[in-house]
Amino acid sequence: MPKGQRCRVSLSAQDEATLRMWAASRKGERRLGERAQVILLSAAGETVATISARTGLSPQACSTWRVRFSRRGLDGLRDRPRAGRPPSIAAETRLAVVALATSKPPDGSSRWSTRRLAKEIGIGPTSVHRILREGQLKPHRTKYWCGRSPDPEFEAKQAAVLGLYLDPPTNALVICVDEKSQIQALDRTQPELPMQAGSPRRLTATYKRHGTTCLLAALAVDSREVSGRCVDSNDHESFLRFLKSLYRAHPGTELHVILDNLSVHKHHEVLAWAARRRRLTLHFTPTYASWLNQVEIWFGIFSRDVLKDAVWHSKAELIRQIMSYIRIYSSDRAKPFRWTYTGKPLAA
Repeated sequence: MPKGQRCRVSLSAQDEATLRMWAASRKGERRLGERAQVILLSAAGETVATISARTGLSPQACSTWRVRFSRRGLDGLRDRPRAGRPPSIAAETRLAVVALATSKPPDGSSRWSTRRLAKEIGIGPTSVHRILREGQLKPHRTKYWCGRSPDPEFEAKQAAVLGLYLDPPTNALVICVDEKSQIQALDRTQPELPMQAGSPRRLTATYKRHGTTCLLAALAVDSREVSGRCVDSNDHESFLRFLKSLYRAHPGTELHVILDNLSVHKHHEVLAWAARRRRLTLHFTPTYASWLNQVEIWFGIFSRDVLKDAVWHSKAELIRQIMSYIRIYSSDRAKPFRWTYTGKPLAA
């Protein structure tokens, strides 16, 4: 067909929708998308030269795919089966690999590896990898999801917490409180080797312990400033002292404190003391929904910045670094968290 000649083809509504989906797909085969674009441009009455320029295919190829579509429809755009060596792995073997990969290993481990699957089936690891890839199976990966809370008051408690975040009471302070327990003051048996050009910072795999501490932290939702205290044990007495210090630190201010359902937080002495305070209201997150507490976000930042691969020569050094980090974070980095979740609302 001459380059300048127009080559209009007619499309049904269903074929046009399928072709547009192929052409717009980013995960499908690129060549199938190019062929779909050829047919769509042909249906629009474009010339072969224009189609070739816009798709990057040669004029001969454009004409070929137009003819094949005219004769066989959408199936004509797919590659024909090619002659070659028959599959070397039997269908039964493939099914056995898939069945094992989707089951729990009998030796007590939690997941299969490619090499262990290969040894169990009696084929090479490369073949196992190919079978898993074709079946879109990934035994090495785990994806977590948030289950439904069994709390019968989930919606009411969730609405109360989110309401405090989105529309806090006037002249009131919303504080998220929680603890990070069992923070170990780990030292290394040999001095660390500092980072150099071409060599990362290096630590010995052997270590020694200098004790543990528990961090009680309170995050102010409006400013994201953090106050904290390190204690030896996480009991109701330590928690109550921390709660009292927060109450004294904000005289004349109405306090709304968000907590999870840890038994320490609901100890009868804690609840009795809070009930006698007019300016203080405790709000508990729903069961299995402590992620609603914004201080959990800060604990993630704290763990990444302070605890990961750290070295302390004493417990006192660990505590000094924690408190120094809290002071500098509150003065230099504190900004309110922005909630960006736009998915389906959670409901009981």
